[in-house]
Amino acid sequence: MLGTALLAASRSTLVRRAVSGFPLTRRVVERFVAGEDTASAVAAIRRLTGAGLAVTVDHLGEETRDADAAAHTAKAYVALLDALAPLELGPRAEVSVKLSAVGQALGGDGERIALAHAREICAAARAAGTTVTLDMEDHTTVDSTLGILRELRADFPGTGVALQSYLFRTEADCRDLSHEGSRVRLVKGAYAEPASVAYQSKAEVDKAYVRCLRILMSGKGYPMVATHDDRLIAITELLADQTGRGRDAYEYQMLYGIRPDKQEALARAGGTVRVYVPYGDDWYGYFMRRLAERPANLAFFLRSLTSTK
Repeated sequence: MLGTALLAASRSTLVRRAVSGFPLTRRVVERFVAGEDTASAVAAIRRLTGAGLAVTVDHLGEETRDADAAAHTAKAYVALLDALAPLELGPRAEVSVKLSAVGQALGGDGERIALAHAREICAAARAAGTTVTLDMEDHTTVDSTLGILRELRADFPGTGVALQSYLFRTEADCRDLSHEGSRVRLVKGAYAEPASVAYQSKAEVDKAYVRCLRILMSGKGYPMVATHDDRLIAITELLADQTGRGRDAYEYQMLYGIRPDKQEALARAGGTVRVYVPYGDDWYGYFMRRLAERPANLAFFLRSLTSTK
């Protein structure tokens, strides 16, 4: 119930104003968001890659209803990739793109506009020696996102995509996308979805995650296992042994600011660990979804509001 309320709050303009108005909110957000500009993002990337971690960088924003704003977001990604190119990090630093932030939600020609902007970002990523992963949003966008993915992969075959285990359809999507060269990030899902399309209980979502993970680990693609759950990490290791996958044939992905000790421990053990690094001034929706996902995040936020340090 608490998670549902927080997800609803993530879309509330009134709650946004209230939360953003707390004097300490920005300081707390710094745990989950790398900063508001390219320089801040690059500084975080340098620090994380210097510690042996890989990164995927998200310029925050979604559901853009203005064509100029969509173009601005695409330019922000290109600027970030241009800044990354001299660092020669290659695929250790990629970017994640929400298609609704670059035009998908505009209606009419929205898909065409999103595809054009995504192509621009993919071209900049290729020039920087890296690639792009498409984030997945609520269930109404899945078919559109997968359609745009197919278009992009014709010219940029390394383009990845996120799939959400809580959707009933995702096992079939995993089968379709577990082919050679296909990069798939498996997440549980962070949007409030109806019972007609998605599992509702944590136990059901976790079981679906394992079923999807088994499909991806048994396939010929490159699974990107997005979890902070020790049990799911242990299952991943077991499946890797069963399917003969080496450490370079899959990776873990974890959120910036959440379990950094675990991130570094997995990397020291020889695993590839990619940190999802969000940046930008449109942090509110992302922040509220992180609170909804894990009660520990909400407890941290509340403790910080009462802390004088």
